[in-house]
Amino acid sequence: MERWVLLRKGADFEAIGRRFGISPRLACLIRNREVIGENAVDRYLNGTLADLYDGKLLKGMDQAIGILKEKIEGRQKIRVIGDYDIDGVNATYILMEGLEMLGGDVDMDIPDRIADGYGLNVNLIERAYREGIDTIITCDNGIAAAKEIAYGKSLGMTVVVTDHHEVPYDEEEEERHYLLPAADAVIDPKQPGCAYPFKGLCGAAVAYKLVEALCKAMGRDIEALKHLVENVAIATVGDVMDLEDENRIFVKEGLRMLESTQNQGLKALIECTKLDKAQIRAYHIGFILGPCLNASGRLDTAKRALELLRAKDLKDADRLAGDLKALNDSRKDLTEEAVAQAKEQVENGGLKNEKVLVIYLPSCHESLAGIVAGRIRESFYKPVFVLTDAEEGIKGSGRSIDAYHMYEELSKCKELFTKFGGHRLAAGLSLEKENLEEFRRRINENCSLSEEELTEKVSIDMELPFSCVTERFIQELSLIEPFGKGNTKPVFAVRSAEVLSGRVLGKNRDTLKLRLKDASQTAIDALYFKYADELLGTLAKRYGKQAVERMLMGRSTRMTLSITYYPGLNEYMGRVTPQITITHYK
Repeated sequence: MERWVLLRKGADFEAIGRRFGISPRLACLIRNREVIGENAVDRYLNGTLADLYDGKLLKGMDQAIGILKEKIEGRQKIRVIGDYDIDGVNATYILMEGLEMLGGDVDMDIPDRIADGYGLNVNLIERAYREGIDTIITCDNGIAAAKEIAYGKSLGMTVVVTDHHEVPYDEEEEERHYLLPAADAVIDPKQPGCAYPFKGLCGAAVAYKLVEALCKAMGRDIEALKHLVENVAIATVGDVMDLEDENRIFVKEGLRMLESTQNQGLKALIECTKLDKAQIRAYHIGFILGPCLNASGRLDTAKRALELLRAKDLKDADRLAGDLKALNDSRKDLTEEAVAQAKEQVENGGLKNEKVLVIYLPSCHESLAGIVAGRIRESFYKPVFVLTDAEEGIKGSGRSIDAYHMYEELSKCKELFTKFGGHRLAAGLSLEKENLEEFRRRINENCSLSEEELTEKVSIDMELPFSCVTERFIQELSLIEPFGKGNTKPVFAVRSAEVLSGRVLGKNRDTLKLRLKDASQTAIDALYFKYADELLGTLAKRYGKQAVERMLMGRSTRMTLSITYYPGLNEYMGRVTPQITITHYK
């Protein structure tokens, strides 16, 4: 079930349109994204890297700069310790490139997903100590590693934390006591007392802020670091951060840079995946390039993805890109198998009526737990945890819905876990196997989600007749890209469109192409991807199988559909015509 909600945000759209040279419709779409006021609209439409906030506003930045400047000048050994996902790998790359450019003696380590688990651990610290490392810098991790950092400090090491995750806390009588690690410097926009204006940065963005501020402090030209913005963009999209404020600028500028990237590894990966450099959008990072970079950390070692980013030789880059694509292809097959098992467990294993789904798949590769949880959340629109057997106990990942703060809910039963962390929409956890059923019981008992909150909401920007779907309007929509979480594609709607004809397309016969006509008597081609059978089944239930068969033969049936859609252009034999992609239907 879905709730369709038509957004009705008020503003003088005519005036906004005149002020910024856009149509009133586009002004309405921008207002629907909670961009309010002239300055905010101007930043949204025209923001550049010059509009980013000063990194020195981040709490802990001055201390980190002082420490690293001294370590670089003293030729002390510095080790960057990242994480095995796309954010952690790009953050590691940014810190290494930046510190090397400034003359630092720097190397890196990234935990192995299976052997080490997430984030900083004692093994990584001991390895660094044995190898004569003076200073550790974490990226995309460390905020929850108080014990491990205390151990590193006891060995006489200097530790700088850069992270973006929630700060752990204890709660007594509804008062939170935040548990910051005793590092020499902690940079995390979410830490208490941090005055940084935007809290939604990814780990790679925090790393970029550090090397940029350090570069300025050492009197070097920050233009030499600007190419790293493309890595911030990749990490921001890949880690599913909200594309608003600074993140919007990073991604917009980074996508532009990718068109002419000088990074041999990224060039090779773009070619290997057959993408057009001039047409790369946030979608291609999220669903094509990003999964390849993530695949090495899931099924092998994330150091291979980092090796690709640091490749200087085109031959090496081509080989590494091919390896990562092959790994991702293998990951896709394993994922489909695990998703099928998870759906079976929900539908036939007694979990369907629970508000929070805790799914145990002992044989699932633990690196796939988060992907599977995300797919199950999409199917059932509930918070989902997928757990699997690990070297010690069980571990897994969670993916949430908007109304459920996953990290805070886990904090209510944290005594059950050996380790956990995350934020509102995603989390990771480890626990002993005997605590599995207790966890399932407690997480559901504590859940206060209402039926309305468990019903997916489809927010419709506006009802838009097909006559308004023009080439000019479609081109204007590019002004509000990039699209993604926090800046979603606009959703348009038409009520009771008549279905004139249709045909099934694609090698898997899962795409439906319809000819629709709305109340203004304007007809348009409409595509519906992946689930053609379901839509045809809905029409058959409503109007009968014979009516569907007649429609597929191009004969009039008087069938109607209410739809939401996104417009686009179809280019065929030099002719450009508007068409739409159906996203939901009733």
